[in-house]
Amino acid sequence: MKTTTVKGTNDYLPGEAQLRDYLQNVILNVYRSHGFRRIMTPVIEDAENLDKSEGGENLNLIFKILKRGEKLEKAIAGGKMDELSDMGLRYDLTLPLTRYYANNKDKLLSPFKCIQIDKVYRAERPQKGRLREFVQCDIDILGSSSWCCEVELIDVTAQALLAIGIGEFRIKINDRRILKNVLMNLGFTAEELDSVCITFDKLDKVGIEGVREELIQKGFAQESIDRLAEMLEKMPFTLETIRPYCSDEETLFNLANIMSAAEKISGGRYEIVFDISLVRGQGYYTGTIFEAESRRFKGAIGGGGRYDNLIGKFLNESVPAVGFSIGFERIFSILSENGAVIPDARKQIAVLYDEKNFTAAYEKAEELRKEYDTALFERPKKTGKFLSRLEEQGYSGFFLAGQSEEVQWFKQ
Repeated sequence: MKTTTVKGTNDYLPGEAQLRDYLQNVILNVYRSHGFRRIMTPVIEDAENLDKSEGGENLNLIFKILKRGEKLEKAIAGGKMDELSDMGLRYDLTLPLTRYYANNKDKLLSPFKCIQIDKVYRAERPQKGRLREFVQCDIDILGSSSWCCEVELIDVTAQALLAIGIGEFRIKINDRRILKNVLMNLGFTAEELDSVCITFDKLDKVGIEGVREELIQKGFAQESIDRLAEMLEKMPFTLETIRPYCSDEETLFNLANIMSAAEKISGGRYEIVFDISLVRGQGYYTGTIFEAESRRFKGAIGGGGRYDNLIGKFLNESVPAVGFSIGFERIFSILSENGAVIPDARKQIAVLYDEKNFTAAYEKAEELRKEYDTALFERPKKTGKFLSRLEEQGYSGFFLAGQSEEVQWFKQ
């Protein structure tokens, strides 16, 4: 049998698990201090819900669960390959949240301010920075269309990032309605927008020429492609400099309110910037979209946006919603690789005993626990080797029951 994990998943040593717990607890406490409340949902969702969730390219990464027993045999016998599965693992926390809200809305406050910190699954090709099992840390506000919700989510998320010590970052912001209006004014049709946006989302990876080439391959009008490329040469844009390309004054005004309020509330602790190239892959976003970007470590560490139509798929009525998700694995990787330590963590002590003095050792451990995290170990024959392993595992000292008068400390 294999001792290694399935590709795209990780085991975590005690020290790593401790750091993960610490980071998640800091994030959770920041969220809770702002009045958000935690919920939990199953990792398994109905296949129909997942397939109709407008998750963009993530829909191709769903782990599907085969039917069982007679249902599976019947589907195979009938050659109905599309009916082999009736459930799947969630690929993000947004779809489960919208189903949860539709099922429980009569028991919830409106607007509902919610926390989700949990595992999600995607059938990615495993590589650095891309796991098949990973944790997301989400906050969402459901039931309000006010732009104030975006501002609140931006600042609460930023406060969580500041609290865990991620370093300098900025919040990039856009609105899909602005982007689509710009693209239509450049000559693309409404039916072409989703495909153009998928290509546009690759701008930071392939550059302007790469975007141009892919749009040509897709068969879009050359004039529209040329006008888009010409516009992109003038990046970066501000809300003022994008106005000649955008005729949606209402959305520009809405985004200006968000950015102005967010900048004032930030107090210079983080930067707010408009980025017309920000698209985000999920198809369910309907308006404002944002992304947290680490300035020191280069790359996204969180993202989200407004998805006003997703809950309506369950309720047949419009329910506005907006959320922001922290990419926990990216943050954990950054901090652990840079030697992050848990501030004010209690020291760990080991009490070593022989069977004859176990009771006294246990009582001593209880006394030490008032000040330290204390573990009991039966004293091994090779005590020196065991003590070295304790030090490697982050223990600060040890107490030899029956021999020591005081805790003996490892050299720091």
